Amino acid sequence: MLIATFNVNSVRTRLPILERWLNEVKPDFLFMQETKTQDEFFPREFFDELGYKSFYHGQKSYNGVAVIFKKNFEDVKINFGFNDGEENNFDTRVLTLEYKDFKILNTYVPQGKSITHADFEVKKKFFARVAKIIKENSEKKFLWLGDLNVAPEDIDVTHPENKRDHVCVCSEIREVFNTTKNGLVDLLRAFNKSPEVFTFYDYRVKDAVERKIGWRIDHMLATKSFAACARNCYPDSRPRLWERPSDHVPLILEMI
Repeated sequence: MLIATFNVNSVRTRLPILERWLNEVKPDFLFMQETKTQDEFFPREFFDELGYKSFYHGQKSYNGVAVIFKKNFEDVKINFGFNDGEENNFDTRVLTLEYKDFKILNTYVPQGKSITHADFEVKKKFFARVAKIIKENSEKKFLWLGDLNVAPEDIDVTHPENKRDHVCVCSEIREVFNTTKNGLVDLLRAFNKSPEVFTFYDYRVKDAVERKIGWRIDHMLATKSFAACARNCYPDSRPRLWERPSDHVPLILEMI
């Protein structure tokens, strides 16, 4: 089984890339973030023609989460939002999928803007709500994935010394992130501890992929029982070099 996560940065804009990538990689499940489209305009028929069922919830111009999976998978349960009684449900940033004995949480974590901005507090609160979900599922086969907007270690970003006050790198958000994941296994690092393994390459940096200038802010984090079924985890940087790419790249998990 192949599971992937990809911040597509506008799903309709990336249809040529998605068609090529899906036909080449053939993932069983693809979780997407930042789909940037209202539900009535989501390209459901496009994915249907490629052999995938799709579930999605988005809004115009920003946010949006979705999952597509092969049609042979049945009895898949999908929910959007935290559904924890809090005022902001974040139903265009949170998607939960349950299939057989495993559960997958797909999140597009708020970036935070700056450490002095009110949105940084929103980001920390978002992580606190995720922490409750992780705690509730700590004894199950559980996977948390998506654009989590944190580079957990210095090797996860180019020139970290220049980014100590950045909302995705600062010590405060790293501590929050470490507390949130509460012992979950970082699947990419379980298979690859090398530096310069990134999932995000800024559009403003010329030849960022070739020069290996990037960030690792998209993740797959699993309970030990889920991690025991993992065979490999790695980013696929090829789509970043194709025409009209997202600034993120897919992160792929191979399951036994």
